[in-house]
Amino acid sequence: MSTRPVRRGSGAEPATGPASGAEVAPYAPAYGPVDLTNCDVEPIHVPGAVQPHGFLLAVDRGTHEVVVASASTDALLGREPGDLLGRPLREVVGERLAGEVLARDAADDVGEPLHTALDPAGGTRTDVDVVLHVSGERLVVEVEPVGSSPGFSPVSYRSARAAVGRLTEAPSVDALVQQLAREVRTLTGFDRVMVYRFDARWNGEVVAEDRRDDLNAFRGLRYPASDIPAQARRLYAVNWTRLIADVGYTPSPLHPVLDPGTGAPLDLSHSVLRSVSPIHVEYLRNMGVSASMSVSLVLDGRLWGLIACHHYSGPHRPSYDARSAAEFLGQTASQLIASRERSDERDEALHAQELLAALVADATGSGGDPFAALMADQRLLDLLCAGGAALADGGRLVTLGTVPDTAALRRISSLLARGDGAPTLTDHLASLDPGLSAVERVASGALRVGLGADRWLLWVRPEQQEVVDWGGDPRNKEIAAAEGPGVRLSPRKSFDKWREVVRGRSVPWQRWQAVAADRLRSQLTSMVLGRVRDQIAVAESLQRAVVLEEPPALPGLDVLARYRPASGSQLGGDWWDVLELPGGRVAVVVGDVSGHGVHAAAAMAQLRTASRAYLLEGHGPGSALDRLDALVASVLTEHTATAVVAVLDPATGTGRVASAGHPPPLLLDGGASLLPVTPRPLLGVATGSAREAPVRLPDGGVLVLYSDGLVERRGVSLDETIEQLRAAAGRSAHLPLPELADHLMTVVPGAEGDDTTLVLVRCAPATG
Repeated sequence: MSTRPVRRGSGAEPATGPASGAEVAPYAPAYGPVDLTNCDVEPIHVPGAVQPHGFLLAVDRGTHEVVVASASTDALLGREPGDLLGRPLREVVGERLAGEVLARDAADDVGEPLHTALDPAGGTRTDVDVVLHVSGERLVVEVEPVGSSPGFSPVSYRSARAAVGRLTEAPSVDALVQQLAREVRTLTGFDRVMVYRFDARWNGEVVAEDRRDDLNAFRGLRYPASDIPAQARRLYAVNWTRLIADVGYTPSPLHPVLDPGTGAPLDLSHSVLRSVSPIHVEYLRNMGVSASMSVSLVLDGRLWGLIACHHYSGPHRPSYDARSAAEFLGQTASQLIASRERSDERDEALHAQELLAALVADATGSGGDPFAALMADQRLLDLLCAGGAALADGGRLVTLGTVPDTAALRRISSLLARGDGAPTLTDHLASLDPGLSAVERVASGALRVGLGADRWLLWVRPEQQEVVDWGGDPRNKEIAAAEGPGVRLSPRKSFDKWREVVRGRSVPWQRWQAVAADRLRSQLTSMVLGRVRDQIAVAESLQRAVVLEEPPALPGLDVLARYRPASGSQLGGDWWDVLELPGGRVAVVVGDVSGHGVHAAAAMAQLRTASRAYLLEGHGPGSALDRLDALVASVLTEHTATAVVAVLDPATGTGRVASAGHPPPLLLDGGASLLPVTPRPLLGVATGSAREAPVRLPDGGVLVLYSDGLVERRGVSLDETIEQLRAAAGRSAHLPLPELADHLMTVVPGAEGDDTTLVLVRCAPATG
């Protein structure tokens, strides 16, 4: 249990006044003692007692005899409860009241209260209000003398209708709840009336109040969810009104405590006289509250909040008509609040839609990178009321506003990622990864949308700030001093507890904000697709410009190449080349740059051009690869590459081969074997040097060079797939080059998303 002023069946809100130090009435509920350690499971619906300003009778619905009676019958009927057990209801309360009650029960119409006369045999005739409900097999009859605290006019239909009209005219939820507090205070005469609202986690806030001028303000105070346990919230949802006419009351026990027919305490969930938790009574007495009342506000079956009333100058019992009118206003306000909230959400969604359209239009019309324009626009944060945002676009991460470090952003994104890219959100990142508590001041909550395999957009919100300082009102400081260290329960302590509860949490995200984020995701995905198409067009043009479509005609050699692009929309970095060198030699190159798209294509073009230059300068295969390694390491730093280079003399069929991290070449000469080439490390790691291996290509023999797309398969070792290729090549080495190439392109099944290059070089027999 925490310290929120609303406890159990009272609905009372924070009070003012000095701590009285008075003892709680000497009464233990039917379920045994309760304290701060067990009140969160307190079965408050079966207290075994009622408040003494009325009496309760539980009647057997078959025999109409009294089976349970409250001790307060002694004061109001002049008879001990034990004397009433087993007696007919008519004998106990008189013919008129009993007749009306039993007629209602027979007609199964116990929902409406009765205004009638209590006229017991030998007793005094008294005007009473009677409330009926069914509890199990019992008809529960609660009787309360008509009357109210002095000084207030009777409630009329005209006054209630006028109050409803004023509520209806309120233009917003804030104005509505403020008017509601005013109307209920006018109806009931309490010193203070507040409207208390729950958030999504059942924390609460005083959002409106009407009070005596000499009382300090409690509007804006916050309280943790633990102050109203789940069982109390359930009762608020089924029983809309609760009155404590005198906080100093002595509970009136039920006799017997256990229903003789069931052996269990009588369920008083729907009772209007039900005795409240001793813990709540302690709180109210410590705060100087002498009477309290609450009315539930329920929207679509869910408890939205409470109208909470306090009195400080003695007992206060508004008439049943006034309480019923307050409940009617609460029901009316509930419907109006639901309507206003739906309207407010529509307005917010429409505003977000307009803002979104302007954001996208300005980003796409900026003439530059639309993502850079978007991430420079403060309206991106305004769209979702966020403190910061981050956009990941491939290897690039761009931020706006206040965000945590890159590692934290990427961690948050990975935790919230989902395959379809739809919005995912949380207001408590530390619950997903306790390590994120280190960044909670700037990122306690986050909302993410996916834009593709390596693209995402993330908004973050800081920790919810304490916007209310309970000590800000000088009179609150006086209250705090008067409480002293012995007071366990107070609004001030509840506020401190609320601050602990919301630590590490952001303001929760709203449904319309997730919708707006999803719409932006659709717009950005379209941008991404358009940009990818443009990149593909550039990359394809670049690739066509630098990669041969057909090998040149070479004396003494037949050369054939096949290229298969990557699946999907992105180009890979494969290239191949054949060029004549001085002295009649021929160089054959196959390479593969890491990455995809226009950046990989540009790097590929530079490497192809550089390799040609090094080879034409007279460098051998190994020296050319070492120079390419230096180029990649110093200039093309975002990439690595592999390559294999063969330099052949067609006249003799001999040559030398070197490799940099590339799959080993094959030599077909009646069978198939792997050339014993020891590869140097990848190009771009700036370490190691290439070692050349000799090769002899006999008449009709074939040299097979290829990229890893031909043999690399997920879940299968590279040695296994290369062996598949070698065996198939050996069996088909006699085929013409076009048929051999077509066969080798398909011999290793399961080709995936990488591009593939295959080059075949056959030593042509001399023609006489």
